[in-house]
Amino acid sequence: MAKIKVAVLGATGMIGQRFVQLLEDHPMFEIGGLYASERSEGKRLGDTLKVKDHEFGEDILDMRIEQLIVPNIARDCRVAFSGLPSDIAGPFESQLAGSGVAVFSNAANHRMEGNVPLLIPECNTPHLDMVKKQATFKDGGFIVTNANCSTTGIAVPLKAVDRSFGLEFVCASTYQAVSGAGYPGVPSLDILGNVVPYIKNEEEKMEMELAKILGSLSKGKFVDHPVEVLASCVRVPVEDGHLESVTLRTEEDATVEEMIKTLSSFKAEPQRLKLPTAPIRPVIVRKEADRPQPVYDVNAGEPERARGMGTVVGRVRKKGNFFKMFVLSHNTIRGGAGGSVLNAELANAKKLL
Repeated sequence: MAKIKVAVLGATGMIGQRFVQLLEDHPMFEIGGLYASERSEGKRLGDTLKVKDHEFGEDILDMRIEQLIVPNIARDCRVAFSGLPSDIAGPFESQLAGSGVAVFSNAANHRMEGNVPLLIPECNTPHLDMVKKQATFKDGGFIVTNANCSTTGIAVPLKAVDRSFGLEFVCASTYQAVSGAGYPGVPSLDILGNVVPYIKNEEEKMEMELAKILGSLSKGKFVDHPVEVLASCVRVPVEDGHLESVTLRTEEDATVEEMIKTLSSFKAEPQRLKLPTAPIRPVIVRKEADRPQPVYDVNAGEPERARGMGTVVGRVRKKGNFFKMFVLSHNTIRGGAGGSVLNAELANAKKLL
């Protein structure tokens, strides 16, 4: 079967190049074009590299950057993976969808719209059907978004907990890597030897997005989950990997052993469908006293294509009616490009592409 031609938007940025990394030799998708702003037009991808921990093939490095022009992208590609900055992503993605392109976006612009899925396939696969309500769907175009990187990090284990015990309350404190700010990240004089206790709009995004992701569909509309979410977000001097301290209260009581079993045994639609980028174990529980740590655990996930897609949980404990745990995820893979690629794999499996 022929592979689906895809475009990478924002190909000179960190997320854009993570897309290229994950799409290289992909079994479903083939890169049909790399796109960025006018100032990058004609450059080799190899001359713009931001991703330092992956060795790209020479054929990929020699690909030339093209200018972001909607008709050209729509002519050459069925799917677009968007790593565009939010100041241009919103209208450009809408124009692409209106031209019959299926857009899988990392940007925040469309996440909370009433007919746009905020999709994490392990959490809310039924939400994907909402693309059929988008006006552009009749011509083949639609928009699917993935969540903020810090939201994604805890959404999968929270889904496991909610499915087994019900969720009433979540308090999350994040320790977020500098790569979450894009390339080149946070200025070194601001972050080295320091912690910055503010990330613009991050806490509000987490609190709103988790309610939508963990929620349901009723009469063709999204219904938010009633869980109360409190978030506090800080930037720390770590390259990749968001660590989050999570305290939660469940509707039904459980023991620590039951909680660990629920997390470690969790599987969902991507695992049943054996999607290429889906980790065999979406939640990995570490029992060591000092894990997870970014340096050891940020690239968790099997098989090889799913490296960085696993969410790692550790220090699961209970005090009174509350459970406490630490959660680690790769912010530019699971919480970025990998999340969008997995969304597109699911859409393809559901015959939407």
